[in-house]
Amino acid sequence: MPTLYTQAESNTKKTWLYLTFFLIFIILVGWLISWLLGTRTILIIAVLLSILMSFLSYWYSDKIVLGLAKAKEIKKEDSPELYRIVENLCITAGLPIPKIYIIDETQPNAFATGRDPKHAVIAVTRGLLDRLERTELEGVLAHELAHVGNKDTLLATIVVVLVGIVVLMTDFFFRLTFWGRAGRQEKRGGGNLFFFLIALILAILAPLLANLMKFAISRKREFLADASGALLTRYPEGLARALEKISKDQIPLRVANDATSHLYIVNPFRGSEKTSWLHKLFLTHPPVEERVATLRGMQI
Repeated sequence: MPTLYTQAESNTKKTWLYLTFFLIFIILVGWLISWLLGTRTILIIAVLLSILMSFLSYWYSDKIVLGLAKAKEIKKEDSPELYRIVENLCITAGLPIPKIYIIDETQPNAFATGRDPKHAVIAVTRGLLDRLERTELEGVLAHELAHVGNKDTLLATIVVVLVGIVVLMTDFFFRLTFWGRAGRQEKRGGGNLFFFLIALILAILAPLLANLMKFAISRKREFLADASGALLTRYPEGLARALEKISKDQIPLRVANDATSHLYIVNPFRGSEKTSWLHKLFLTHPPVEERVATLRGMQI
């Protein structure tokens, strides 16, 4: 029977294993496109642009996300019980107390953002406060603080850089191919032409594969946040019940969109969760049923 400690350690190892494969994949894609174009200049430009975009996203993404969610910062006197729970969890976890925001929506949900623990933000919907019991609310907040403590925002930024590099490299490649600068490859021998066609197919699939790896890392970080949050409260059942309540609520989250949906503790789009193996590959969160079963199968 896995314990919370072994579950957290397992998910951490799997996350960094995915990230290692991701880095190897980037190197292979870079070599592939370098061979197809016969130049390294385009790759350098793509890498610099991607890093610049991700740097700006890292510093300002929290403000953008909070704006899209129409979240409003509250003070301790506005919600004393919520603040007490966050403060107690932060003391236990050894984390700075984050800013707390409220989203005026009836669907129960929450997310964490911020570039590091010192600049962290936790946002919860009005519905979350109204519908969850205290132990369930503690489980959700512990999950979000686990994202902060595990530096998932930093990891997400690294993954964004890597995916951005792949997308920009393949975009440059296809633009140059369209303009005919890569057409000289067709003049090579039959063997090289075959290799060129294989490389072309791989270049087409590269952005899809990069995003699949991004989704896989995201799902592992959710499992890790579940386990870390349960370790923090010492009560996995609280988070398990909260996940069930949140996922069963059918009220739509009006402020949710595709760009921010992966941040929430549960997919905010209702009726879109499926369990086929193919659909699971494109999920940023593991199915709630799996998360609940994992939590209830753990031992402290």
